[in-house]
Formats: sequence, structure tokens, C-alpha cells
Amino acid sequence: MATKAQDPKEQAEELAQNEKALAEQVAVLADGSRRERQQAAALVAQVARINPEAVVAHAAALVDALNRPEAQTRWEALDALTELVPHDSRTCDKGVAGAETALFDEDSGPVRLAAMRFLCRLGATTENRSEKVWPLIDEGIQCYHGDLEFPDMLLAVIDFSAGKLSPTVKQELVDRMTFDATNGKGGLKKRASAIVENASR
Repeated sequence: MATKAQDPKEQAEELAQNEKALAEQVAVLADGSRRERQQAAALVAQVARINPEAVVAHAAALVDALNRPEAQTRWEALDALTELVPHDSRTCDKGVAGAETALFDEDSGPVRLAAMRFLCRLGATTENRSEKVWPLIDEGIQCYHGDLEFPDMLLAVIDFSAGKLSPTVKQELVDRMTFDATNGKGGLKKRASAIVENASR
């Protein structure tokens, strides 16, 4: 098993090939100390980026990890779930409530950004899901306009806008972003314009 000095990416690559060791890391998400949970969540998220299929069996544990008090465990769990959406969207559906709480976490920008990425990835999969998550995405766009994380949030919304959205969500997304697409400057204008263009198709 990995040593503490080992590179996290190397460790994640090993875990992706070792179901027993990966399951042990996932168990820490529920039973470890705050620091242990954070380290385990970071590793599991890295595994999900390398080999999401290896983590699919642990999707429910990642949803549960959204209830932990520390920010890092939650944003790493959200990052992992975002990678799992194409592989197990039904279990990911159960993460919406935790993602909603994370989206409006007043203390952690990374948690808010991770929640927006997850909701956008999930909402892009079907028209029904787009309608389910759109009110949260819409509120997030309004709440965090101008915040440090907002440009990265809009990158997630661009991906959402290119997904399988219902006609109602497409129109409301266009309505929400038209002002910035018309009157914004620089990166904001560019991102907002891309969203409007995608949602208008």
C-alpha cells in the first residue's frame, strides 16, 4: 500500500486498481477524523478523475459524505460525484440535496463551485433533471455574480447550456444570461454569450 510520501496521483492510480484499498479509503469518509476524511476524500476524488468506473460502487458513500462538517470533504465528494454522473446518474440524483446545501455554503467558495459543477453536469443529462436543478443553478448565478468563483461557475453553466435541457429551462437560461452577454465585458461577456448561443439552439 502507498506510503505517506507517495505522490497523490500515483496513490490514486494504485487505488483505482485495488478495490479493497479503495473501499478502505471510502470507509474513512464516514468514520475517520476530520483530517483523515479530508485526505481520503481528496484521494477518492483523484481516483474518480482517473478511473470513474472504479468509484461507481461507492457513489452512495460519496453522497453521504456531503453531510460532513468540513468543507474539503464535501467539495472533494462533489468533485468525485461530478465524474460519476455519466456512469451512475441515478445515485448522483440523491446528491442534489447535499449539493444544494453546499451551493449556499457562506464560508467556502470551493464548496460552492464544486456544487455548481455537479448540478450543471447532472442537470445536462435529461430534460427532467434540467428542470429539477435549474432553480438552484439560477439562484447560484444570481447570488455569486461577481464573486471570485463566478467565472469558473459560468464555465460549468456553459456545459449545462449544451446539454439536454427542457425548452423552458433553455428559455429561462437565455433570459438570465442575455444582459451579461449584451452588456458584460471581457470573460464575462464571452462566457455569457456562449451560454446564450448554446441555449438558443
